[in-house]
Amino acid sequence: MHTPDATGASRAAPLAARPGQPVNVSGHAQRWPSVTAVIPTLNEADNLRWLMPRLSAVDEVVIVDGQSTDGTVEYVLSVRPDATVIVEPPTGKGSAMRTGMAAATSEMIVMLDADGSMDPAEFDSFLALLCRGYDFVKGTRYGCGGGSDDLTGLRRLGNSLLTALANRLYRQNWSDLCYGYVAMRREAVPRLRLESTGFEIETEMCVNAVRAGLRMAEVASHETERRFGESNLNTFRDGWRVLKTMVRLRFRGRLDAPPAPPVPLPVGHQAAPWEPAAFSRTGTE
Repeated sequence: MHTPDATGASRAAPLAARPGQPVNVSGHAQRWPSVTAVIPTLNEADNLRWLMPRLSAVDEVVIVDGQSTDGTVEYVLSVRPDATVIVEPPTGKGSAMRTGMAAATSEMIVMLDADGSMDPAEFDSFLALLCRGYDFVKGTRYGCGGGSDDLTGLRRLGNSLLTALANRLYRQNWSDLCYGYVAMRREAVPRLRLESTGFEIETEMCVNAVRAGLRMAEVASHETERRFGESNLNTFRDGWRVLKTMVRLRFRGRLDAPPAPPVPLPVGHQAAPWEPAAFSRTGTE
């Protein structure tokens, strides 16, 4: 988001202006939305010592931990006692992300890795596009100002080939398919109908956003190397899962919005003769 300064020039509204503080956008007062950071973890205590202090302006932090043994949970709660920590068996990044998104309560959700490769200083770029009306914003390491210190030659080639295929299958113009730095409106979560359990969830989010008709955007992001430890990503195994996911979902058609829950009638209300007795339809109607 942007606010005019004393000279009338436009400047980025800092994340610290939240929560709930009115800001001026193009002459109209708007409230910066509340934000939840969702972070899957598995023995990431050392990396979180870098990441957690940089989340001080976020309204809510949801940690989904895969039963870490290095004190990850204890460290998170020591620096952020209000964090929501969910401990579950380590069944994969996709499972953890789905759990975290379901637990988030803010208006906007930002998904990022725990390894310190994704900088929270970039949150404003993602959130500004959501405030402009986009439903789903994905990071790209190939946009102007983006980059990666972590991609090997093999992974870069694989990502380029998978991105090109996804663009052809889904008639998009993405520049970076396999990157998990993503922000979305919370109401978009049920529309994505996510099912993946592994790293392929990053692809499933993108293609299901297209299938659901969400308004999407890319924003430049710079990925650094993992700060401590080793990644659980397996180039060939996870690349194959990404390929299967995008091809399989291409032939499932559009995703319709989930039905809205029925509005409860007041106590003692009796249906008028013209009112339907139920919301469901039968084959004869």
